[in-house]
Amino acid sequence: MAGGSSNPNARHKATWHIGGWGNPYEGGGAPGKGTVTYALSANRQRPFVGFFTTRTWNSVRRVRNQILYVVPPFIAAYSLMQWAIERNEYLNSKPGRAEFADAEE
Repeated sequence: MAGGSSNPNARHKATWHIGGWGNPYEGGGAPGKGTVTYALSANRQRPFVGFFTTRTWNSVRRVRNQILYVVPPFIAAYSLMQWAIERNEYLNSKPGRAEFADAEE
């Protein structure tokens, strides 16, 4: 039985219209098997839209909110490193060796 089926809504390949040449979707049918369509988002098309208005001020706001968590540890680490460098240079100098010559024995 070519056209008769128990399901009246079933589509048969003989009655499936996929549109004319060059526009397979004009007939209202679904894309054919294996057809892949791609789309490009607006952010990919215009990546720098609003860069100097929105993104700059958002970055300033985020940095301002995080600066007290980042800067004090860096200042402490830098101060400690400077003290260690100066102390090392002093201990390896002539006066430092003379002062602590007895402590190493």
